Amino acid sequence: MSQEEKQASPTGEAPENSTADPVAELTAERDELKDRLLRLMAETDNFKKRTERDKAEFLRRANESIVKDMLPVLDNLERALAHASEADLQGPLGQGVSLVLQELAKTLERHGLEPVAALGQPFNPELHEAMLQQEDLEAEENTVLNELAKGYVFQGRLLRPAMVVVSKRPAPAEDEGAEVKIKIS
Repeated sequence: MSQEEKQASPTGEAPENSTADPVAELTAERDELKDRLLRLMAETDNFKKRTERDKAEFLRRANESIVKDMLPVLDNLERALAHASEADLQGPLGQGVSLVLQELAKTLERHGLEPVAALGQPFNPELHEAMLQQEDLEAEENTVLNELAKGYVFQGRLLRPAMVVVSKRPAPAEDEGAEVKIKIS
């Protein structure tokens, strides 16, 4: 050990000279810090995207609530027109109600409200709510015969199922067409 090396060490021993190069150590540290920085940037970006998605979902749900509250208004305007006489429909009041109904329907459709197709369609429990079953010889079984209340989908999600009357086959009469054999002994 040289005299200079002994003086550099407080104990008089040679300083530990690690086998790692100081440049390599600094490069490794830099790479580690760079990796941490990239991960934090990715986390921040993911957080921003998640926040935007949550905000859009919140607004959609808020709009859904408002649209759902408007459905009875839409139903009542349709009922008013359905029960009006032909003379009433031609008058200014009937025309006004019709225009209000059309404008409300257009506005709700513009925001994502769509009616559920029901009449003549096969019964679909995901879109229809069966209120009654009615015997019908002409219609296929489980076909929607009548729509009691319209169903609606809002932005791809069922808001209200259509309330419908569904067909069923008539039950065969027990006594009709049965032969009765009487054996006399």
